[in-house]
Amino acid sequence: MKLLSFEHAGQASFGAVVDGGIVDLKRALGGRYAGLRQLIAADAFGEAAAALQGRKPDHALDAVTLLPVISDPDKIVCVGLNYGEHVRETGRTITESPVLFLRVPDSQVGHGQPILRPRESQRLDYEGEIAVVIGRGGRRIAEADAWSHICGYSCYNDGSVRDWQLATSQWTPGKNFYRTGGFGPWMVTADQIAPDQRMSLVTRLNGQEMQRATTDMMIHSIPRQIAYISSFVPLKPGDVIVTGTPGGVGNKRNPPVFMKPGDVVEVEVDAIGVLRNTIADD
Repeated sequence: MKLLSFEHAGQASFGAVVDGGIVDLKRALGGRYAGLRQLIAADAFGEAAAALQGRKPDHALDAVTLLPVISDPDKIVCVGLNYGEHVRETGRTITESPVLFLRVPDSQVGHGQPILRPRESQRLDYEGEIAVVIGRGGRRIAEADAWSHICGYSCYNDGSVRDWQLATSQWTPGKNFYRTGGFGPWMVTADQIAPDQRMSLVTRLNGQEMQRATTDMMIHSIPRQIAYISSFVPLKPGDVIVTGTPGGVGNKRNPPVFMKPGDVVEVEVDAIGVLRNTIADD
């Protein structure tokens, strides 16, 4: 299934993408689940699939406002410096353990919504990534068991305000400006993507390819990330792990390339789809 969160007529809901549009699963399931995170926590995918049988779409895709796939996660954990080319272009070294930082939900927008360049900076950069959504929570999850804790995958743009990110050794400010990251358009459930499937990741700015990589190029694999993160914090259903960006970021180009109002940025993952956002001034 392709599952997403959306808003229609001022009301937040969640649904499944079907031919011709979106089935509103909140309505189809009688309001038993407030949102997609709650559906995941209840492991109610079978119930959702049954509700789709014979049901016509409630909305066209272009008739709703798409929200970040998980609009209310307990946590968003991001992995930095996880592709060799990106490590080299930043002049850093590969670390034995994953480099981690956190994002807050307010720093995200959904597919089709504008990413905002803050008035405090003109150095807004793109970072195309793959997001993993946790289905079954746990603490100290073994790498060998990690795939079974994933409920789905999505596209992510870890938009970064570079001067604020690099002002100190702590990256938090530059990674959390309001509505600077993109998350969507939907989550493809894990039954549609095989464990350790080789996925390709491409980022385009105004149609020009800026980044390209495959998941087998990650320094720290997805199971390694899950095992490492869950060693110090319990992972919960609906938590999001953003797995790292490849080389080609705008800040390290000569001359540098930063996103500006009117630009269109796309993050495409072959097994998932395309996350597309415009850029606007805050």
